[in-house]
Amino acid sequence: MKLSSFQVDAESRPKIRFGALMKNGTTLVSFADAAQALDGKKPRALANALAFLEGGPKAKEQASDILERAEKEKPSGTCFPVDSVSLLAPVPRPVSIRDCLAFEKHLNQSAQTVIKWRSPALAAANRLFAKYKGSPLIKPPKIWYKFPVYYTGNPMCMVGPDHDIQWPSYSKKLDYELEMGIYIGKQGKNIPRDEAASYIAGYTIFNDFSARDMQMREMAGRLGPAKGKNFDTSYVTGPWLVTPDEIPNPYNLTMIARVNGEEWSRGNSGEMYHKFEDMIRHISQDETLYPGELIGSGTVGGGCGLELDRWLSPGDVVELEIEGLGVLKNRIVRPAD
Repeated sequence: MKLSSFQVDAESRPKIRFGALMKNGTTLVSFADAAQALDGKKPRALANALAFLEGGPKAKEQASDILERAEKEKPSGTCFPVDSVSLLAPVPRPVSIRDCLAFEKHLNQSAQTVIKWRSPALAAANRLFAKYKGSPLIKPPKIWYKFPVYYTGNPMCMVGPDHDIQWPSYSKKLDYELEMGIYIGKQGKNIPRDEAASYIAGYTIFNDFSARDMQMREMAGRLGPAKGKNFDTSYVTGPWLVTPDEIPNPYNLTMIARVNGEEWSRGNSGEMYHKFEDMIRHISQDETLYPGELIGSGTVGGGCGLELDRWLSPGDVVELEIEGLGVLKNRIVRPAD
């Protein structure tokens, strides 16, 4: 299923509905409304995205049944054209956000840009070494290869598709990040790697907008990132939460970023050094994971402006596309726009 949280535009006081995309690809069914129409009751597990994730396999079975029956019967007042609704983040308020750094190419290329700013000669030497030796002179720290490092974000900053992204007042270098995200679907602690995949409720596109200049300043203090990552509208997921049965191999998906229709980035999820199973195993060490927690992959190699030394401007439209997961689009605005 391609799951969604959404609001119906025609309603004067739109409520948040939770449902799925129908087979035609143009219509959303509201699980709770369809269940009420078909069975005369609204299962608690289908009331919203978080209740669905907490409901586990039983909730998924209920949702699949409602979707299948709604496809056939199309009960009145339960099915809505996609172009008549506003899509929210699939889980409008995640329980938590953890964003990992899983792509070696992203780490190397981001470092190359920062080195170029600080020492062009060293950057040139680093490029030549990489060209002739097959790897850069300045490499990721050894600890990076041992486990997936991550930072934690503010769930209150989450928005969804087509939502305007507010340029933070303290930044002159705003950046997009082309990432995948997973949502945890069941509670667990000290999860073995070979069991970790069963904790993944679904996949989504994740754009971690970043104020790079602030990020560089604050991390010079050996802590963070914080304000470089956390500002209203800085995190975006969507357009769907796609269940694992629709993504048989999450490690061979083409990932593309476009700005104003021009392709800036292209990569593949298979380039992850640390896989989602590694992240779940590492994060759950002596720390319980709960349904509704979001874990990001980190940026695919070449998947942000920092690597390109190319920057967003107010009015830009950023589109992230991942094979099987859809297209996530947002416009950049200043508060006065």
